[in-house]
Amino acid sequence: MSTTTACPCGSGREFPACCEPVLSGRAKAPTAEALMRARYSAYATGRVDFIEKTHAPESRADFDRAASEKWARESSWKGLTIVAVKGGGEADAEGVVNFSARFSTGGKDYEHREIATFRREKGEWLFVDGKSPKPETFVRAEPSVGRNDPCHCGSGKKFKKCHGR
Repeated sequence: MSTTTACPCGSGREFPACCEPVLSGRAKAPTAEALMRARYSAYATGRVDFIEKTHAPESRADFDRAASEKWARESSWKGLTIVAVKGGGEADAEGVVNFSARFSTGGKDYEHREIATFRREKGEWLFVDGKSPKPETFVRAEPSVGRNDPCHCGSGKKFKKCHGR
């Protein structure tokens, strides 16, 4: 990447001032979110060694290097959105980052959503595991209208004959 290229992580900063020092090993990620951003940038720039290195020891056995290399190489990385962060600050030992990574492969666009847990070990943040977010339950404020109930518009017709088409 050139020195005038925006960082793939979407921080709005230039790559050499954002994720590149973390990816190259010249700096440590100060927060769990910074490590998450650097891991996304590692996929976007094909630096799979960094992905493997930043896995916690107990999760390295689950890491499929060949699949990760293929995914990084064959995908066009579209952006990262940090949805929420819990803990993971410079003084914390653990953190959780809820994120959405957008990419395309094979001409189709995809979104990978994950809640990733991190832990700091010997001054370095490590990826522990990731889980898919659970869908939020929708709760109606009022009861739903049945097909045979009077229409809500006041026409006097049954809902199914008025607005329920």
